[in-house]
Amino acid sequence: MQTVEEFLAYAIELEKDAALRFGQLADAMQTAGNTEVSRLFRQLAEYSRMHLADARNRSGYRNVPNLKAAEFEWPDIESPETAAIWAADPFVGREQALEIALDAESASLAYYQSIAATATDPELRRFATEFADEETQHVNELKRWLELHRKGEPLPVD
Repeated sequence: MQTVEEFLAYAIELEKDAALRFGQLADAMQTAGNTEVSRLFRQLAEYSRMHLADARNRSGYRNVPNLKAAEFEWPDIESPETAAIWAADPFVGREQALEIALDAESASLAYYQSIAATATDPELRRFATEFADEETQHVNELKRWLELHRKGEPLPVD
């Protein structure tokens, strides 16, 4: 990753993929009658859409490359914050859903931290650090939700 513009192209795609997948999982859970987990995934899709809007706003005047899906080079098969597709299993429980979401957010955090750690451009490093800080908040929030769930207490999405 060499430029802020390239970084923003990746961040936009990452958040778009995350919003899409969490939305698909929410729909699958709703169809299966698992409304509790559907609400959780729907909230996570909304968070991703908010971050997508932020990334797009930051790209405002910049000449962000318009990459095709196949041109992105991710650390894994899909973008880091894309939740595992097996979460569409209608029998996924709330705890599993929280763990799946935590894994996705943690992967996104590690991705942004890696860019921040290796970037030579100070502006790119600053952007990656800011995005990592946002993901840290998500990871911490999901850990809190998981703890609330394990204690039998309601989650903020209830």
